Amino acid sequence: MKTTVRLGSILIVLVVLAGLVAQFVVTNGTTGGQAATTLWIILGYFTILTNVLVLATHAMQLLQGRFANPQWLGGLTLWIIIVAVIYHLLLADLWQPQGLLWWADFLLHTVSPVLSFLWWLVFAPRVKLPWITAAQWLVWPLAYTIYALTRGMLTNHYPYPFMDMNVLTPAQMAVNAVVLMTGFFLGGLAMVLLTRLRG
Repeated sequence: MKTTVRLGSILIVLVVLAGLVAQFVVTNGTTGGQAATTLWIILGYFTILTNVLVLATHAMQLLQGRFANPQWLGGLTLWIIIVAVIYHLLLADLWQPQGLLWWADFLLHTVSPVLSFLWWLVFAPRVKLPWITAAQWLVWPLAYTIYALTRGMLTNHYPYPFMDMNVLTPAQMAVNAVVLMTGFFLGGLAMVLLTRLRG
């Protein structure tokens, strides 16, 4: 990997790590310093889990000195972009974070997605991906949806209002899920198109 590619990955790792640490510190303050409870809470969010995947992927690339699988890099970029899109369109107006929480919010929902997309666009291997890849990229959001709903049924707490079964009927939840998966699929098609244009 070239020096510029490695520097890009280092920047992403540092940004995501700072955001995750800030989020942990803030949440830990609300749980009375119970680290296990804090981890359980923050690991319920798609934003956190996807940023962890971003961090792990770029850290592994740095350690191994080579790119991850192009299909994985494309999917990872799609997922973190969707994090930003959903947050800024649906969730940002629902709260007003302050202080360290604002920084965690900004780093994980804005800076990480922007840097990840730019890194992928400029540095990722130029491989033309098949159109079926857009459907394959649905595995992670589908797996998360099942995970989040299962957690919610066990704890009576849901991470996002558009999947809150305390408020939504099963039919409404199903519609929301279809809309979300459609968004991921269309975004995936756009990403595949970009790989073909880049190639």
